[in-house]
Amino acid sequence: MTSFPYKLVATDLDGTLLRSDGTVSSRTRDALAAATAAGAAHIVVTGRAVPWTRHILDDLGYDGLAVCGQGAQVYHAGEHRLLTSVTLDRRLAGVALAKLEAEVGPLALAASRDGLDGEVLVGPGYRVHEGPLPSVPFENPDDVWAAPLNKVYIQHPELDDDTLTRVAREVVGGLVDVVMAGAGVVEILPLGLSKATGLSLAARRLGLRAADTIAFGDMPNDIPMFAWATHGVAMANAHDELKAVAQEITASNEDDGIAVVLEELLRR
Repeated sequence: MTSFPYKLVATDLDGTLLRSDGTVSSRTRDALAAATAAGAAHIVVTGRAVPWTRHILDDLGYDGLAVCGQGAQVYHAGEHRLLTSVTLDRRLAGVALAKLEAEVGPLALAASRDGLDGEVLVGPGYRVHEGPLPSVPFENPDDVWAAPLNKVYIQHPELDDDTLTRVAREVVGGLVDVVMAGAGVVEILPLGLSKATGLSLAARRLGLRAADTIAFGDMPNDIPMFAWATHGVAMANAHDELKAVAQEITASNEDDGIAVVLEELLRR
């Protein structure tokens, strides 16, 4: 067997590393362990903020760096320590939301507060799709802006995710970034922030580069990560926008798509 061709394996969580029941198969765990034994680092890169990611990493026995909050946070899982964090300009975000609502009507909102224990605030009508994760309901929109935030989630009662994302980018794309991260998950982020910016910071801490990296993902928010990495692998269940820019398409997250690729690379 020749040496593993990449020094860094970057994996999204939901729809990629995780199966629909929130677990990681033994086959995928073994493939990642074999890749790291062959000299590669593994970095989880997720849209989830640290409080919604930490329990998954602990369950995996993961003690490396993780990029959370769409690139806003670099988290050291082994030390349970936040290394870097980028926050949303709340005044600018408020202006952007007002402009967007003037265009499309009222939105349902949620927001992710900054920090290791930052709460996710969920407003009236907002549907949480990530399962039974901790959140705090709010009624008064002013509560959203009371403390630093990493991002704001938006939903519309009629527009689907693709349409809401497109319209939001057209209306407020010069003020904030807008990404679709999953079903019912459209997010407003600091302008210029992406998984690629967070991953590049984490990689630099390890002395690694884009040219060393293979990345796995399933949603449009993974597009910047694919553009940064030397090789992007989309899952079979991936959004068409991500498949269009991927160098490779593997099996679905339910069928060990990450393991399929890593096992082949390890056999070479």
